[in-house]
Amino acid sequence: MSQPNRHQAPASFEARTVKCPACGGPSRYAADNPYRPFCCERCKKLDLGAWASEEFRVPSAPPLEPAPPEDGWRS
Repeated sequence: MSQPNRHQAPASFEARTVKCPACGGPSRYAADNPYRPFCCERCKKLDLGAWASEEFRVPSAPPLEPAPPEDGWRS
C-alpha cells in the first residue's frame, strides 16, 4: 500500500491567486509555485533582504521606570 504524498494537493484542490506581499501583484498560491506566497524569486529575495537588514522591526516602548540595581539595594 502506498503512502499519500503530504505535499501534494488533492485532485479537487484549486490553486488560489493571492496578492504578493512584496510587489502586490498576483501570485499563484499552489505547490507548483516554489516562491509562494511571493510571485517570483526576486520578490522572495527582496523580502528576505529587508528582514536581514532589519527594515522590518517589531516596535517597542521604553520601560516606564528604570530597572532596580542588580544587587537589590534601593536608595
